[in-house]
Amino acid sequence: MHGANRWALPAILLGLAWAATATAAKPPTYDQARWDPIHFKPAIESATDEQCLACHKEVLEPKVLAASPAGVKASDALAWYQTLETYEGPQETFHRRHLATPLAQRVMALKCNTCHQGNDPREEASGSAVDTQPGLTLRKMVDPNVCLMCHAPYNYEVMNMPGPWSEHREAFQTCMACHAAFRTNRHKVNFLKPEAIEKAGNENADSCYGCHGGRAWYRIHYPYPRHDWDGMPPEVPDWAKERPKQSEARYLKGITNKGSTKQ
Repeated sequence: MHGANRWALPAILLGLAWAATATAAKPPTYDQARWDPIHFKPAIESATDEQCLACHKEVLEPKVLAASPAGVKASDALAWYQTLETYEGPQETFHRRHLATPLAQRVMALKCNTCHQGNDPREEASGSAVDTQPGLTLRKMVDPNVCLMCHAPYNYEVMNMPGPWSEHREAFQTCMACHAAFRTNRHKVNFLKPEAIEKAGNENADSCYGCHGGRAWYRIHYPYPRHDWDGMPPEVPDWAKERPKQSEARYLKGITNKGSTKQ
């Protein structure tokens, strides 16, 4: 080959190689990603946080506005429970509150698929057709029953308390004064750290209130399983007669006899 022609074939080959590399690295389209098997059972049940965050890493990026468009400062828009020392620190985003804050790291072991179990992009109710996947939540990314476990109101009537925690907290230095003797088989699920929760509750009862009424999103109560405990009275109160005796099976995977999570 002579002159420019001598470079023609290498240039063509280099161009083809670059095109092949670019094609291979091309990210999936929105629809391709939306219908990826990882978003559905059974794949979502074994999905790791690393797999989820490969595409959704923005959920852990702090981006709380210092003020609303109307000019209300975030520091001035606190709910009552956010004024307690157990909720100290700046305002945080939704996912960071569940996965990345010091409190979350201390007492929680939540994973992406603890809450996210898939949803049907066709917005079809589970069981409405032979090809719909069972167990999906219509038009929601998370089944509200999952949220309800930690975001139900404080059920002071069942606990024979005189009223809401915010009105009577000064009379109770620690929840453990009563719960050292009953309902002692608790928090033994794979998305919580039982020993850390017990320690936090002994230090400050407001820590218990955080997940038992402090951040209530709903006006109904969650029917917590009534696990047997040593010294449990044989009589079952009316409010507990329909309660399950065990947590949902998927929350028990990896749990040891002592309630800690296998690493």
